Order: sequence, then structure tokens, then C-alpha cells
Amino acid sequence: MRLRDKIICFVCFLAAVSFFLMAGSQLDNINADRREMKLVINEPLENAPPSLAFATVAMGAFRGLVVDILWMRADMLKDKGLYFDAKQLADWITVLQPRFAGVWQFNAWNMAYNISVAIPPERPEERWRWVRNGYELLRDRGIKVNPKSVELYRELAMIFQHKIGGVTDEAHKYYKLQLAESMQPLLGPADNKYFAKLAQSPDTFEQIIADANVADFVSKLKAADEKFSDDEFFVSNYLTLREKPDTFKQEAGYVLSDFAGGETLMKFDIFANAYELRNTWKLEPEFMERLNKEYGPKDYDDPNARYPLDWRHPDTHAIYWAARGLETVTSNKFSVSEINADRMVFHSLQNLFRRGKIYIHTSVDPNSSEVEKTIFLRSDLQMFDSYNDSAMDLLAKNRGKEQARESSIESLEMGHRNMLINAAFSFNQSGNRKKAFAIFNQLRKLYPDKRFDKSFDKFIADRLKEELDGIGLTNAHELVHMRLMESYFRYAVYEDDEAYAIEQIAKQVYNLYQTSYRDENRIDLPDFDIFKYFALTDFFASPQYPADFKKSLFERIRIEKPELAKQFAKIEAEFSKQIEQQQKSQENE
Repeated sequence: MRLRDKIICFVCFLAAVSFFLMAGSQLDNINADRREMKLVINEPLENAPPSLAFATVAMGAFRGLVVDILWMRADMLKDKGLYFDAKQLADWITVLQPRFAGVWQFNAWNMAYNISVAIPPERPEERWRWVRNGYELLRDRGIKVNPKSVELYRELAMIFQHKIGGVTDEAHKYYKLQLAESMQPLLGPADNKYFAKLAQSPDTFEQIIADANVADFVSKLKAADEKFSDDEFFVSNYLTLREKPDTFKQEAGYVLSDFAGGETLMKFDIFANAYELRNTWKLEPEFMERLNKEYGPKDYDDPNARYPLDWRHPDTHAIYWAARGLETVTSNKFSVSEINADRMVFHSLQNLFRRGKIYIHTSVDPNSSEVEKTIFLRSDLQMFDSYNDSAMDLLAKNRGKEQARESSIESLEMGHRNMLINAAFSFNQSGNRKKAFAIFNQLRKLYPDKRFDKSFDKFIADRLKEELDGIGLTNAHELVHMRLMESYFRYAVYEDDEAYAIEQIAKQVYNLYQTSYRDENRIDLPDFDIFKYFALTDFFASPQYPADFKKSLFERIRIEKPELAKQFAKIEAEFSKQIEQQQKSQENE
């Protein structure tokens, strides 16, 4: 090699080394900027076994292989019922590959569904802790690092809709009560005006104390109790003070009393609720207000007026997270993830129609002074229009999608058609014949079928008969009995129209059985008034209904329907007489 070539090679070598050194000197600054901008995907493992820590460091770029091995191991442990061990491995995978949405889904589902039910139902508070861990994992961590993953939003919505809102878990009523009790203090009067105030409230503590009057209130509360000295926990402590004043110094309560009824306290109270919704529940009040306007129940008399959704209800939370996920979609092409999120909204609105009204009853045990709360869910027919509008929009959206699957559209159409059939029947049974007739006409227009090519009255009669097709004596007896008990429940909570409508349903079932199935089953049902008497006595005897509900019903019947009370007394006397005669007859035999 000539001297000239050697010099060129040497210069190039020196240049390459210089460039490498210069690049290396910038690496620390680049990595620091990446961490600050949250662009680091693979953070080092903490508290991992030495073998796993060594493998992740030593293998470097082969982390993917480690993840595959851990994933297979976690799946195997889950299949063996070793849910806690599977959770630990899944935790490590989320650290190794936080952008892997599937492992977040796996871990959340494992906690909410598998680990929770591994705990005896006699300890519902522990079950609830694992259900909460599941949705908090997705909400607070998984979505944070995968903000455009529709699957994670949909999975989070699923936990609210199915696990908390459903009835498959023995502790489902406890879950519903915990969610409702946690949300209720943050919603104020829960009307449209209040939601608008929540949406307009400042985002940060620094912004709210920029108001001189609020700053004065804050400073006085800090002086009253040292628990308020840390701004980071000021709002949470304030909310606790509002609910449990006995846990703070009396001086803090005096400050609240001094500002009570004033604009300053009202302003801070709204801010505290909005702050808690944003930072703890990750619910944006602006988006909540938007969903209220889009999906809230409609007024029967004014279709343009909407009431807010009930944010104590798990299906409302399911709608929120599914809708947030849908906001991340930008493509017009058909997507399974997108249609699944759409269906989550669709089915949650359907659930709110079927069981969207929440009643929470509080009673005190006179012996132990323990407070007992019971939650009841009932149908909310005012949710129908929101459901129907959503279904129509969803059908139009998917018909306009590129590569939309015909089977998916057919499935949506079938669900919508069946809902229209049931809704027409439900509205007619509730006494709203005008609304039922309008739904029936929509049904015939959208889904032409010989089953609907008949008069409205004939459609309703056939639908009732279809509901009871082949019903036996035991089922007929139970159906009438349960409907009457539900009627008494509605009457006890002053829903008189619903109570009357449900009683009419029971009477229709009774009459249909007597006219259509009596000969087939060869047994008559008891007289309808006897049915009402037994349903009433069972209502009073049932542990399902709190004592205050029973007292309310008794007083209402005694004062408002004395003729009914007399009728029941007469029936009871006649029934007692019959029993006495039967006993004498048996003794003579």
C-alpha cells in the first residue's frame, strides 16, 4: 500500500473515532431529554429476581425474547389458577414492553375477574379492591403509555359495564354501591347547570387560588389545621373534611361555617369536585358534559331537552371510556376494535334503558347502630331515545365504512330490531301508548317483516302471548307475583305511574294465562285480589326490601287507599277462616 493510501486510511480512522467520541458525549444528554419527554419505553426492572434482572441487562436488544418467555409463562400460570404469580410476571412485562397493549389487558382482566373471585364472597370489600385495581391499572397506567389504543379503552369500559354493572359476580351489588357512593359527593345536584360549572372550573390549585377571596379561604383553612399545609393534598383533605369533619380540628369546621352559603365556598367546592374527577377518576368534566348532551335521557314532553346521565352508574362510566377510545380513531376503514368500542356504547345505553335508575336506601340497625345501605336498579324508559339515536348513527356509520363486514351490520340491525320490539311493548305496558305506537311504526319502516304487518293492538297482544308461550302454572304464578311485588316497590318510592303500569302488566299476564293456558294446565290461578294480598304480605316479609320502604308502603296504603286496606283485611279474614275450616276437617278425619 502506498504511503498516500496509508495516510488517507489513518485520517479516516481518526475522523471515525472522533465522530464516535462526539456522539458518545451527547448520549447522556439525549437520554435525559428522552426521559424528560417520556419517550423511554424500556425502563430498568425494579425488585425483579436476579436471574430476570441479569437476563434483561445482558440480552439488551433481545428483550423481546424475554417478554415472549414471560408471556407464555404468565399464560400457563393463569391456566393453572395461579393468578397472583401470573400477575407478578405480567407486571414485569408491562415494565419491559409498556407499549404492548395485550399485557395490560391481561393483567387488568386477571385482577378484576380471576383474583377477585378467588376471594370468598363473604369478604366483598377485598373483592372490590381487586376489581378496582384492575380498572385503575388500565385507567392510570396502561392508557397513559398507550393513549391511542382503542383496545385498552374498550377493556376499561368492559370492566365497568360487565364486571361492575353486570350480575355474574356474587358481590356485584357491593361493587355498584361502592361506585355510586364514591361518585355521589362529586356530582352536586347533578343537573345540567352544575355540570356546566364543573366543566368551567379551573384545572389546577394554582389557578383557583389566584382568586383573592378563595386564597383567603385557603389560608384560613391552613391556619386552622396543619393537615392543610401541603398544597398537593389540600383538595383531597378538603373533600374528606366535607364528608368526615370529625377527623379534623374543630377550627377547620369553623372556617367552613364562616364561609357557608357564600360564593367563595361554593366556587371552591365546585373546583374541588372537578379536581377530584380530573385527577383521581381521570374524568374530564368537559367531556362528561358533552356526553350528557349527546346521550342523556330525554324529556317525554320536550324531545330537545336532555337530563344528565347518572354518573353513579357503571354503564355511564363504560360509555365514557368507550367514547374516549373512539376519539382516537382517525381511519375511515372498518376496524374490529372500533366497532367493539361502538358496541360498548350501544349496549351500555341499552342497559341504562333496562336498569338505569338507581335507588340507594339507608337504614340503621336499632340493636347495633350499624348503618346498612342497599342499592336497587330499575328500568329508565327515558333512555330509549338516546339508545335509539345512537343505534341509528352506528348503523349509518358502519354502512359508510370501507370494507365493512356485512355480518357486523346484520348483527347491529338484529340487535336494534329486537330492542324496538321490546321497547314498543314496554312503553305500551307503562301506559305510554303514543310512544309505543311511534316505535312500532319505526320498526315496520326499518325492518319490513310479516310479523309486523298487523295492527298495533294485535302486535301487542301477540307479543304478550309470545312472552308467555308455553308458560306453566308455576312460572305464571311466579311472574304475576313478582310483578305485583315490583309494583309495591315503585309505589313505596312514590313512582305511582310506574306502579300502576306494572300492576297492569301483572293483570295482563294473569288474564292471558286464564284464557289461553288454563285448560292446558288444568289448574286455575287464584283470584287476582288474592294474588295482590299474597304479594303484599311477601313484600313485607322479604329481607330484600328495607324496613323504611315497607313502612312507607304501609302508610301510603293506609292513608291514600283505605278501601284497599279494608279489602286486604277482608281477604285475610276469609283466608284465615278457610284455613281454620281445613284444620277442623283434618281433625275430624
